[in-house]
Amino acid sequence: MVKINTQYIPESTRNRKDFDVKAGDTVKVHLKIQEKGKTRIQTFEGLVLARKHGKENGGTITVRKVSNGVGVERIFPIYSPVIESIEITRRAKVRRSKLYFLRDVVAKAMRYKLRRISDMKYSSADLPVWETAEEVIPEDVEMEEEVEVESEVKEANDIEANEVESEKDADTAEVEEKEETDNLNKKEA
Repeated sequence: MVKINTQYIPESTRNRKDFDVKAGDTVKVHLKIQEKGKTRIQTFEGLVLARKHGKENGGTITVRKVSNGVGVERIFPIYSPVIESIEITRRAKVRRSKLYFLRDVVAKAMRYKLRRISDMKYSSADLPVWETAEEVIPEDVEMEEEVEVESEVKEANDIEANEVESEKDADTAEVEEKEETDNLNKKEA
């Protein structure tokens, strides 16, 4: 008895058999999603990390994207009727058939980026914008007054220190002048 190898492919997905998606391609997958009896189309755009099982019925592609700083991966069956279409937006030349190493590369890049931010001294451009309340808490007002008093005291201390240094400088200048006049008097004598 001879077995005939036939594949069941629905009419709507027959053209996907010749679909040439490879690892390294950036694709947009248009999915049909049913919510409350209505159907809408949602896109998932990302990098194809792997294609498995070739042109078989169970063929899949693994697509990865970064959403809000978090890596998201989805595995799409190529012949699924839920997938309306797959667009290839960009192709890249890669030397591997599975690009799973990109998961770690992206994580390392993020860690490096975070390390660079933490090593830098913060400036106002680096800090997030926080919404401030209209009302000021009374404790904050008291603390601001304490800070103002401390800054005034510090300024007064700095002024006094500058005056003391200037007096010392004047005293040392007088002493040097006396020594010079004494030296001149000794030479004349």
